[in-house]
Amino acid sequence: MTTVDVVTFGCRLNAYESQVMRREAEAAELTDTIIVNTCAVTGEAVRQARQKIRRLRRERPHARIVVTGCAAQIEPETFSAMAEVDRVVGNADKLEQESWRATRDHLDRTAGLSVRAEEKLAVNDIHSVSETALHLIDGFEGFSRAFVQVQNGCDHRCTFCIIPFGRGNSRSVPMGEVVTQVRRLTENGYREIVLTGVDITSYGQNLPGRPPLGRLVKAILKHVPELERLRLSSVDAVEADPDLIDAFAREERLMPHLHLSLQSGDDLILKRMKRRHSRGDAIALCAQLRSLRPDIVFGADIIAGFPTETEAMFGRSLDLVEQCGLVHLHVFPFSPRPGTPAARMPQVAIPAVKERARRLREQGFLALARHLDGEIGAKRRVLVESGDAGRTEHFFTVQLARPAEPGSIVEVGIAGHDGRRLLAA
Repeated sequence: MTTVDVVTFGCRLNAYESQVMRREAEAAELTDTIIVNTCAVTGEAVRQARQKIRRLRRERPHARIVVTGCAAQIEPETFSAMAEVDRVVGNADKLEQESWRATRDHLDRTAGLSVRAEEKLAVNDIHSVSETALHLIDGFEGFSRAFVQVQNGCDHRCTFCIIPFGRGNSRSVPMGEVVTQVRRLTENGYREIVLTGVDITSYGQNLPGRPPLGRLVKAILKHVPELERLRLSSVDAVEADPDLIDAFAREERLMPHLHLSLQSGDDLILKRMKRRHSRGDAIALCAQLRSLRPDIVFGADIIAGFPTETEAMFGRSLDLVEQCGLVHLHVFPFSPRPGTPAARMPQVAIPAVKERARRLREQGFLALARHLDGEIGAKRRVLVESGDAGRTEHFFTVQLARPAEPGSIVEVGIAGHDGRRLLAA
């Protein structure tokens, strides 16, 4: 009997890929193996992965530990040098059953032996990958919603970001394959599908006819009419195409929630980040979508303390929360990633970075609480994630008054909130 456990860090794309890896590793007949699917978005994410690997070795001294994901692709020697690690598999190969057969053979051959760090490596050049094949899966263990990968990689080179070196260049999954996967998951009982990727608004650029993300969204909703809820992961504001904007205006099954990759509210900092949008672009997009879909809510990623950021520049990020009407805020205190241009720029003092991140989070909490006030008395359809909690169409967490079946959708009245989540009547 095969036993493969997967520990996942990071994004929704990693969550999707972990399901594929578990299936392919089990088909390759790995036994007593732990796969650690890492994230590299921050130095802290890498540190947490290393810490988890050490803990796993203490807890399961006889298990084989295989490390993969973005951190393993970018820093393979960091992980192969760890005594706790038996194998390092790159992002280019981690979804392929043949790769897991090779890993099984390597682990069997080296069992009980002292292996040099370089012998543990199975990491290839990610930039040599030019296509993304969809790996059809039937479900997601432990999740009430399903994730569908539509794109991978990124062609942009933001000065703070290391992810293109872990994911390679942008490449998209053909529309027909995406629709087939969505239909399959819907037939298996999933009520909500989340489209995910590294830079999903660049979807279609390498496909015949260059179909944009909005056209894909409309195709899914047209050809899978039984799908109840479609949601998008993080999008780049400057790449929201006309079809996508029209879909938000017309398609009720496209959830009224959009998470934006904004990063800063100051135009000079945005230029130094090599972002392709301005502060005005972000504000205009939010205003346009809100005029077309009045109940839409926005989240955003914002970095606090980017190199050269002054207090006045930070103030414009703080002000952007109100200007865009942001509700779901992901705040990242800047930490330099070796190998990126931002790591070589004049750095903001660490105490100031932490203080700005704290103030930005506080602003986000206040904005969330104000919006939750407006939810009181409303009726909401909640996708149940656990027995007593779930998410509304707008991605607000709801504490249910009575347990319900995970994966089901229940209609509830909103009686109040605790500042972070809604409370059902």
